[in-house]
Amino acid sequence: MSANGKEYAYMNIYWRIRSDIESGAYRYGTKLPSKRSLAEKLDTSVITVQHAYGLLCDEGYIVSKQRSGYYVSYKESDFISHSSERDVQIKTVPIERAAENSFPFTVLSKTMRKVILDRGDRILKKSDGQGVYELRSAISSYLKRTVGIVAQPEQIVIGAGAEYLYSMVVQFLGNKRGYALEKPSYRKIQQVYEANGAVCELLELGSNGIKSSCLKSSCSTVLHITPFNSYPSLVTADVSKRREYLAWAKERNAIIIEDNYDSELTVSKKNEESVFSMSNAGNVIYINTFSRTISPAFRVGYLVLPTEMCAGFKEKLGFYACPVPVFEQFVIAELLESGDYERHINRVRRNKRKEM
Repeated sequence: MSANGKEYAYMNIYWRIRSDIESGAYRYGTKLPSKRSLAEKLDTSVITVQHAYGLLCDEGYIVSKQRSGYYVSYKESDFISHSSERDVQIKTVPIERAAENSFPFTVLSKTMRKVILDRGDRILKKSDGQGVYELRSAISSYLKRTVGIVAQPEQIVIGAGAEYLYSMVVQFLGNKRGYALEKPSYRKIQQVYEANGAVCELLELGSNGIKSSCLKSSCSTVLHITPFNSYPSLVTADVSKRREYLAWAKERNAIIIEDNYDSELTVSKKNEESVFSMSNAGNVIYINTFSRTISPAFRVGYLVLPTEMCAGFKEKLGFYACPVPVFEQFVIAELLESGDYERHINRVRRNKRKEM
């Protein structure tokens, strides 16, 4: 959103066309108006329309065909991705990546000093089991304005990094279920689930997410996905594939674990849409961390529970104390509330776009 509360012109165009595609006004395979003709019709610039079309391409609603134009690639009727499901070529990428993504130390140290001055001895008090309210409230506001996730602080649980949260998930859902994972995926996901007694099923990735044939043949009732920039394949699932995941879960009364590590550092001008925000069935648990966006030394992550699961989670795991130091929680809350966190994210994304 812009400072005056109005969306930028290209976002208005994006939402209008996306709505038309989802409602069926533009059907699968339909050619969209050219950038120039749409710009003339809307009395705006070609660059503005290009930005909107670029976002729709990023999310898989449309595809660009060279010397031909833009065509709708989204099909609501079966939620099956219409991109090629060719085998993915695995790339070797370090999990702790370049220093240029590092959070500015000067900002971090300034924030730490501010927290000590403002919070005083509160940093020595015991945290609520789900994490300090201030951080959960700040995360709630941040998710709403950036990825469209509407969640109350009571739905958010703070934990000491992703691996800790994976363990919490399997303890909550139980180890008698089958857990389906992407193949390949971050090795520690499988290790944590199996250490907690769960049986893991590996589903082959294609170029656009888990292959449809593998999903259909799966016997699992929990699906752990990394829909954006999955490690180590760097595969991103487009909107049709994400809806396919939701349809799969609804059909078999399954749970989706959405692991959105790295999703904020997209080159797109719009954050990746979460599966959690696309679901209305209360069957998606969202996980993210600050280790990629602030520092690996900050072992702080969070999960977002659907409202329907909150009471059960608290009853089963409410005895756990929050393992994250209160001081670190207040520091991250301050970074989110001050806007410093989002300014850093936007700077990294701008730099990435310049490198393309």
